[in-house]
Amino acid sequence: MQSPFKGRPSRRAVMQGGIAAGIGLALGSLAARGADSGSALPLITKKIPSSGEKLPVIGLGTNQYSVTAAEELAARKEVLQNMPQLGGKLVDTARGYGEAEVVIGNLVKEIGNRDKLFIATKTPMRGDLSNPAAVVEESFRRLQTEQLDLLQIHNFNGLNELFPVLKEWKQAKKIRYIGVTTSTDDQYPQMKEALQKLPLDFIQVDHSIENRGAGDEILPMALDKGVAVLINVPLGGRRGSLLTRVGDKKLPDWAAEIDVTSWAQFLLKYNISHPAVTAVIPGTTKLSHLHDNQRAGRGRLPDAAMRKRMEAYWLTI
Repeated sequence: MQSPFKGRPSRRAVMQGGIAAGIGLALGSLAARGADSGSALPLITKKIPSSGEKLPVIGLGTNQYSVTAAEELAARKEVLQNMPQLGGKLVDTARGYGEAEVVIGNLVKEIGNRDKLFIATKTPMRGDLSNPAAVVEESFRRLQTEQLDLLQIHNFNGLNELFPVLKEWKQAKKIRYIGVTTSTDDQYPQMKEALQKLPLDFIQVDHSIENRGAGDEILPMALDKGVAVLINVPLGGRRGSLLTRVGDKKLPDWAAEIDVTSWAQFLLKYNISHPAVTAVIPGTTKLSHLHDNQRAGRGRLPDAAMRKRMEAYWLTI
């Protein structure tokens, strides 16, 4: 659920770190782009509490996938095609992202890798909900799939009307997991109530090293209730890109202790190392960014002491 910000430096300009010798052998295109895939490092996965299924911790946010230009479509196709090869699986989209569902449905069909992806989407944030089943069916049509891995009530819109349908379709195995989302603090009370009362598999909430409000109550409650957590805007998003804030500042030397070679990886690993967090979904529209983000899903995770160190260092930036 990332948003663009005019005037910010490019992601490439703020990425730090070089190429590790030999890493790019299996991913020649990556080596050619001058990035370190970390493919020799073990892939990090976390279990979905309600099933035990393991999910790679770095997913894909698609708020910027409602495009029509051939060049932009080609770039997004490249991301969706290469993601499973890098160890990624989770693709998160929404009806509220314009034509993103349609674009993803078309591209995944062209690529032919639906079976390698965990596709999550969300119900509408507005509009007519008088026929809840038809509202849900529309996502299947747009994504061109017979089964959704995860369907989420977007920012609690139409919760009472739509959630019974989600439960019914999960029972019918048309939907594998169900959940609710928010990205604003004013909906945290609703999120806590939902965690208390609803049979949720997932929640989705905003969280980053700069924006840790969800860590006070939401994340601990989800952990206690055995509900998986997806994190949106882990790199800042609508609140402003955290990568812009770091600029060309050098990574601390101790970042190597958690196999981090860029600021994006630093920020993502901070998030996925939280015990409650199942996966993060940074907005990703370019292959170079995909490689960088996916590398955060490999190697060593920060422990509690390292997380505190990362927080303290962030205050100096």
